Amino acid sequence: VEEAAVSLWNWTVTKHTASMVSDEQRAKLRVAACRLLCLCEGSQPPEETLRRLVLMSMKTGKGWIDLGKADLADEFLEMAVGSTEKLCARFLGGSDGEADTGVYRADVEKNLFKVLSYQAESAVAQGHFQKAVKCLQRCKEMLIKLPKETCYLAILCYNFGVENYERKMYEQSSFWLSQSYDIGKMDMKYSVGKEMQAKVLRLLATAYFEWDCSLHLDKALKAINLANQEDLHPAGFFLKVKILLKGGAPDEDISSAVAEFLHHEMSLDFCLNTAKLLLEHGRESVGLEFLKSVPERFASSPDLGKITLLHVEFLLQNSRELLAKQKVEEIIVGHYSGKQLRPEALNQLHIILWERAAKHYEAQSYSAALQWYSYSASFYTPGQIDQNLAKLQRNMASCHLHLQQLGKAKEAVKEAERCDPDSIFTKFSVYKIAVMEKDTDKAVEAVIEMGKLVEKSSQHEDKLRVDESTGTNLLSLAAQIALENQQQVVAIKALEHLAEHLQDCQQLFAALKCLVRLVLSKLTAENEEKSYQAGKWFCSAQELLFGLNSAFSAAHKRLAASFTEEKFTGEMRILEAHWFRKVAWNLAVQSKGCPEHMRDFFLLSFKLSQFCPSDKAVLIAQKTCLVMAAAIELDMGRQQLTPSEQMELFTKALQHLQACKEIWKVLKLTGDFAKDPTDTLLLLYEFEARAKLNDPTLHNLMESLWDQPQAEAKTLEIIASLAMEPPARYPELCKKALKAALNLHRKQSVIDAVKLSQCLHSLINLSLPTGLTDLDACVLQEVWDYFQDALSIVSSTDAYPEMEILWLMTRAWNTGIFQYTVGKYREAEQWCGLGMRFLHHLGSLKKSYE
Repeated sequence: VEEAAVSLWNWTVTKHTASMVSDEQRAKLRVAACRLLCLCEGSQPPEETLRRLVLMSMKTGKGWIDLGKADLADEFLEMAVGSTEKLCARFLGGSDGEADTGVYRADVEKNLFKVLSYQAESAVAQGHFQKAVKCLQRCKEMLIKLPKETCYLAILCYNFGVENYERKMYEQSSFWLSQSYDIGKMDMKYSVGKEMQAKVLRLLATAYFEWDCSLHLDKALKAINLANQEDLHPAGFFLKVKILLKGGAPDEDISSAVAEFLHHEMSLDFCLNTAKLLLEHGRESVGLEFLKSVPERFASSPDLGKITLLHVEFLLQNSRELLAKQKVEEIIVGHYSGKQLRPEALNQLHIILWERAAKHYEAQSYSAALQWYSYSASFYTPGQIDQNLAKLQRNMASCHLHLQQLGKAKEAVKEAERCDPDSIFTKFSVYKIAVMEKDTDKAVEAVIEMGKLVEKSSQHEDKLRVDESTGTNLLSLAAQIALENQQQVVAIKALEHLAEHLQDCQQLFAALKCLVRLVLSKLTAENEEKSYQAGKWFCSAQELLFGLNSAFSAAHKRLAASFTEEKFTGEMRILEAHWFRKVAWNLAVQSKGCPEHMRDFFLLSFKLSQFCPSDKAVLIAQKTCLVMAAAIELDMGRQQLTPSEQMELFTKALQHLQACKEIWKVLKLTGDFAKDPTDTLLLLYEFEARAKLNDPTLHNLMESLWDQPQAEAKTLEIIASLAMEPPARYPELCKKALKAALNLHRKQSVIDAVKLSQCLHSLINLSLPTGLTDLDACVLQEVWDYFQDALSIVSSTDAYPEMEILWLMTRAWNTGIFQYTVGKYREAEQWCGLGMRFLHHLGSLKKSYE
């Protein structure tokens, strides 16, 4: 078994560098070998077995510690301690009688030292502070016999200190670091060296400093002073100054501390950091004196400008602007006399100057801001092209504009255009000046250019310097500036471009509402100025109306797309839809003299209402919008247009009517609409559209009408008229409608002779065209019946219009004469006699015709 254990151990050792066995697998193999060896121990194991067991258990425990599993190491480390102590006991008893017992004893003690140190390491890793301290104490006691281990133990304690410091366990960290320093002093021959001792003390001072500087200030100072005595290092000096500053030491003490390292070689960056530290803690006098002394030491350094910049920053931070200006002016003079700053330092100086200028700008001290911007401009050569110079010129132009220095602002913007003509910020600067000069055309042109750049940025975000949000912010600001300067046309153009690019729904609808209000305000102003006839003024501003249409279309498009936007809730969508549909409705009503716009706005109102809840009010509005749109399409179709245009308009009207019928079906379920004329209007409009489209389904439509008992005579008369209105021509339908209307008139309790006369007139005219002589007998009979009806009514009432009686008499007489000319004497006698019968009912005209 022991041979197997040793063999397994050796095999594991040989695989130390092989990639086929991981560190954790190696640790597990060692555990197996170690446990196998334990089985061979017995009550009195041989010394060789014990030595093997010490070695194997010690290395197994250390392996688990290195893997970060210290809890698994304890068992094997205890095993190693036990075996080592057994060996020690044998040496003390001299039982093995070895030739050189002293050598073996030293090895055993060294192993015990290592095992104890490993136990301390395991205890620290697990947070068992007291156990670690006990192990350390035993190790320290053993250093008398093992002085060469002094360095190892000192470094081990330092590592414990670092580990606890990183965990912010400052009390334990300070203990271990103190132990490290003390151990390092125990034997100078095997010490860690002064540099390491100083490093330990610096970390100890830092631990005291971060633990509680007010409570442990003296300890921190003592530690750092010792560190600086051990080994001079910039970090030690710097830490001492930090501790003194934190402890509120007087300026004299801090000056003394600074003076200590002025006599030693320190880097420029170290000096800079020290100066910054002093300035950050408000030690103005010490910091300034230090800054004055530094340039002398680094006069030949190319980085000397860093000190100068820090000096400027310090002066500005402490509100010593006049001194800072003098310093900057010195730098400018040096720049043109061969003492240029390095590029990095110059860039930093520009940043300082711009930040100071920006502060003045925000405080509305525009003259002061200009002065700081001018300092920055001094470093650029004439004709130089630089994007930062363009930005600088734009900033200067803004200052000039606030100071009402329009000429200087224009010069600055001209320079910006030279350096960076394709920048949206440059275009914005051009825009601002155009607005100030009331140059509407130039301002609009600039807005259009800005819009193009925003469009370009949305398509090539990876290649352009300005992102889309920056562009929309500038367009929004452009609209605001135009409004502040009472330039509505420019503001409208800016809002139009802004609406095209806004992604946020709430911002978009706010912009669209503002745009709509502006356009309406502009239209109203033009109406008042030109005194247009009511309803006609809309037609006078086609561009503005086009802008309105675009705004409403954009609102509809975004409402349709907003369902996927989380921030834009359903309630928000409904509120916006209501606002836009109502405004579109009002615009439709106001554009009475402009049918095309009226139709467009009614249709927009309908489309927008589809995003609202379908309550009764919304359904009524939708129905009305579609009825009105259909009516306008029909009216436009009646005008003298080409046949194709007419067909298109009538087809659109029919489409609106079909949609309206569906809404009307739903609406009628919500209440009593007995007196609502919608059914009649839909019927008349549909009849006209189908008739003029020569729709074959027209007769089917009329069949439903003949079956309706509630049909009105007036409706039938209108249908009769529409049936013969070009391009429609349906004489039979016309007759049928007129006959139905005539029957309805007859059924009235009070006969309306005028309406009856009109019906009969239309029927006779339709059946007996003027100028025809060759008439079919059945046609003549039909017309004879109409005349007889008319005669009957004329005989029974005095209300029949006299001109209609005259017309009947004349038509009857002329019909008789036509019959006479073709030799039909009997028919001629009948019709002429009929005419003479009407003669008797004439009033004042009777004598003229007798």
